[in-house]
Amino acid sequence: MIFAEPIFFYSIPFVLVGLGIWLHHTRLFWSLPNTRALISPSSRNEFSRVYYYLPLIFLATALLCFMIALANPQKILPMSNTHVDGVGIMLLMDLSGSMEAEDFLPKNRITVSKKVIQDFIHRRVDDLLGLVVFGSDAFLVSPLSSDHRLLLEQIAALSIGQIDGKTAIGTAIVKGANHLRDVHVKSKVMILLTDGENNSGDIDPVTAAHLTAALGIKVYSIGIGKPGGAPIPVIHPVYGKVYARNPDGSLVLSKLDEETLKKIAGITGGLYFRAVDTVSLQSVYSYIDQMEKTKVEVKRFVKRESRAMPFLWAGAVALICYVLLEFLIFRVAR
Repeated sequence: MIFAEPIFFYSIPFVLVGLGIWLHHTRLFWSLPNTRALISPSSRNEFSRVYYYLPLIFLATALLCFMIALANPQKILPMSNTHVDGVGIMLLMDLSGSMEAEDFLPKNRITVSKKVIQDFIHRRVDDLLGLVVFGSDAFLVSPLSSDHRLLLEQIAALSIGQIDGKTAIGTAIVKGANHLRDVHVKSKVMILLTDGENNSGDIDPVTAAHLTAALGIKVYSIGIGKPGGAPIPVIHPVYGKVYARNPDGSLVLSKLDEETLKKIAGITGGLYFRAVDTVSLQSVYSYIDQMEKTKVEVKRFVKRESRAMPFLWAGAVALICYVLLEFLIFRVAR
């Protein structure tokens, strides 16, 4: 509990002393009730003495409560933060069908990628993070926000099949850049995670990279998958899980366009990484985490809630009791 106007709180003793002096000089202190036969100090009865001075007690209580209310007591509520300078990171995540390839243990690429990205988010406590997912098109799942709890829940809910299965890398880059460009942070970063090549969308990835670089946004591109690709599991209505095959019967293998990913990173001032398994993917995100450490300035806003009203009500009740006792019940004669 704090007081917004402490001068009124500190003046309470002086007000009470002043009240006592005023009552003494006006003889109000010594001539409160006119019904002296009923309750008089001469009765020597302690209860009567208290009853005799009761109006004065109510008057002092009313003044005390009003002074505390004027001091405006306030309760400090939990502090809220607003980010002034830091890192704005937009995560671009591939949700094409090839992300179900099972060359990443313990399950597949999409499962491991979600877990590694969630671990990365846990380490970026002071940053603004957002998420764009892409397949044949790109969609903003979460705008830049410090509410990492919600972002983590959204990532956990992602699954293959929510977007058509091609790969629109250029569209995803532009989508992420549009949500980063107006953010006031020291560093703007996109982390692009994909296991494929651009085969959808109207925007070429290299063109998108040039536009992104012009906005001062750095792109770290991560290509995942073992060299040579991996078979892609699909669910057959009759046979259950099978692997996608070409018209000639050969297995469909995921293809990674490393050259384009390297160009994207180079144009924007970022870096390209290749992750071939779970451990190497974890290492990539740990490395990026260390590279993008920026001192964050935070403004702390303290929300305060006034607690003056209960004292105002208490003072009003005490004042009413004083008036009733002195002018109606005791019928003071001046």
